[in-house]
Amino acid sequence: MIIQQKIGQLDSFDTNGREIDFLFLEWYEARKKILIKLTTGGIEISLKFLNESTVHTEGDVLFADDSSIIAVSILPCDCIVIQPATMFEIASVCYDIGNRHLPLFYDAEELLVPFEKPLYSLLKAQGYSVKQESRKLLQLLKTTVAPHTGSSDSLFKKIMKLTNA
Repeated sequence: MIIQQKIGQLDSFDTNGREIDFLFLEWYEARKKILIKLTTGGIEISLKFLNESTVHTEGDVLFADDSSIIAVSILPCDCIVIQPATMFEIASVCYDIGNRHLPLFYDAEELLVPFEKPLYSLLKAQGYSVKQESRKLLQLLKTTVAPHTGSSDSLFKKIMKLTNA
């Protein structure tokens, strides 16, 4: 089955007692435009979102007929959960993770990063409140940042000024 567009969101979709067949995706597959996977019911799905910038999110409805609905579910994975205590900690952690070009997620005032032992050890050694948990990575923090410069106007310096004010 070829799917080229989403048709709704599960929480606002009229299910009318239809069976929900989930297409489980890993967090890193959520931004793929072309993907072939099996649903929990064994249906082969070919995602081909070529004409749009696609982010597959939890509960996206991809197909519906009289008896079933196919919806996306993001699988939980091991991640680092960071609970920054201050704005300064938020800025510092985001800067450290950004310098490593790692994806950063946000959930209920916690920062989440896919688990990497060296990063976990580093954050723990720096004194941040971190723990390892299995969680769904759903809300990617999107940023557009200018390249690193030596000028006094760098983004990091601006953030530090704001947190020290």
